[in-house]
Amino acid sequence: MLREIIIWPDTCLKRVSEPVTDFGDALQSLLNDMVETMLAACGAGLAAVQVGFPLRAVTLLVRNEKDGTSEVVKLVNPRIVERKGVQHGREGCLSLPGYFEEVKRAQWVKVEAVDEKGARLEIEGDGYLARALQHELEHLDGIVFTDHVSLLKRNLAAAKFKKAKARGMKYVSTRPEPQDFTRPQN
Repeated sequence: MLREIIIWPDTCLKRVSEPVTDFGDALQSLLNDMVETMLAACGAGLAAVQVGFPLRAVTLLVRNEKDGTSEVVKLVNPRIVERKGVQHGREGCLSLPGYFEEVKRAQWVKVEAVDEKGARLEIEGDGYLARALQHELEHLDGIVFTDHVSLLKRNLAAAKFKKAKARGMKYVSTRPEPQDFTRPQN
């Protein structure tokens, strides 16, 4: 099921997420919905808090640079245990559609987490994957990438998004909605 992505600035995005303790059907359903929502929005990652659930869970679309394949990774209760190096690059966020800024991140990270069933796992990433891991895990601590830009840029972006939200802005997927040809078109 597609979930509505919360648009920044929204106070729920500033909440620190709670650890997951129940690995039952509700968590499985939420993670599957997050994957569906992330893919429909053409995103590279999504944190549970972005769809209104302040739980320490994220989904990521991980691309294999060698063979060009992609796989979805679901991380529960993730934490960065090691970082190395520095990289600078443009970032965007599904909670700030169409907005991008330069952000400084670690070049390489190691993350410990559990999967959707509670089994321990470890993931290492450099470059783009390291950036995505850091970005999504910061959401779990109430940090949005705009917290890394200058106060002036953050205030300008906040004014833009507040105005758009006041006019009814909702997250819109870049993919067209399926059309029902059995109903008359207006």
